[in-house]
Amino acid sequence: MTAAALAEHIAGVRLIDQHMHGCWSAAGDRARFENALNEANTEPLADFDSGFDTQLGFAIRAHCAPLLGLSKHAEPRDYWHRRNQFSEAELAQIFLPAAGVSDWLVDTGYAEGVADIGHVADWSLGRAHEVVRLEQVAEQAAVSPGDYASEFERILSERAAGAAGTKSILAYRGGFDGDLTEPSATEVTVAAARWRDTGGVRLTDRVLLRYGLHQALRVGKPLQFHVGFGDRECDLRKANPLYLRDFLREAGETPVVLLHCYPYEREAGYLAQAFNNVYLDGGLSINHLGARAPAFIARLLELAPFRKIVYSSDGFGPAELHYLGAALWRNGIHRALSGFVDNGDWSLADAMRVVDLIAYQNAARLYRLAIKDEGTRV
Repeated sequence: MTAAALAEHIAGVRLIDQHMHGCWSAAGDRARFENALNEANTEPLADFDSGFDTQLGFAIRAHCAPLLGLSKHAEPRDYWHRRNQFSEAELAQIFLPAAGVSDWLVDTGYAEGVADIGHVADWSLGRAHEVVRLEQVAEQAAVSPGDYASEFERILSERAAGAAGTKSILAYRGGFDGDLTEPSATEVTVAAARWRDTGGVRLTDRVLLRYGLHQALRVGKPLQFHVGFGDRECDLRKANPLYLRDFLREAGETPVVLLHCYPYEREAGYLAQAFNNVYLDGGLSINHLGARAPAFIARLLELAPFRKIVYSSDGFGPAELHYLGAALWRNGIHRALSGFVDNGDWSLADAMRVVDLIAYQNAARLYRLAIKDEGTRV
């Protein structure tokens, strides 16, 4: 009875997906789809390889195939044949509502070929909110006339006014190790002139990256950091969030959200315990870990206070990923918490309360999202 009650509660709770990207808006071939099942490789997969032969590929066949009218674990060729009968918009209208998400927080920093915020809201039958990528603001300021710092502050202020938060991909632009203090006005002016002279594309200048972070802190809305696992342009060694400790001491009360975290989920959990303003999620990692996601979710629950953990899918590209993140999270949190309850370590009531905290309550508080009572159940 206890197991059934917990399973029913988890299956029915609505989620806030606090970090994701748009799903594809135009059709593509099978190679594009299979490449999208590999996060780390920045080149086309080898001829002998298949994105289906991964934990993520197996998870799609297990969890997504039934939504397309196929049997669970359908063969890859059958899955692709069936998927190819739908447009990307039609797929989004199948998978996004099935995720049981009330609110999507969309990183708009990379929007080529994917749905915008309006389409995400329409296709999901939910609400969508922007998360402003700081490096994109810098690129906009670099091509604007006038003083770089003034332009950056103006653009950030205008975009952040209607956004839920900000985000940095510092992990891809040199990593967290090294000086992250606020640069002087003179340093910013010199660095901006140097960068503009080179065309103002793909910001890697450490001074300007540091400047953007501190401007985001002044905005005061939650600041998200890509942490750990990503494609091979990200130096995984320098994406360890422990390098952020000094920056976190300077962050004051501005919330800082550590995204993805694998393989640094325990380090992220420690930081969430050590700093009042630090939160973490397991988006992206949960999808790619597939059948191993329950163990990862259990590790997220080791040190991090339960009021500091939030849910996200980090879905990008295939609409399946936006649904799969939710499906795997529900499956993984159930396996972890049911074990706690069955062993007598947790009460059923506490387990249900923690589910609600992570599913939507923490994110609603963090991003100041209004959630109606009737909107908390699928």
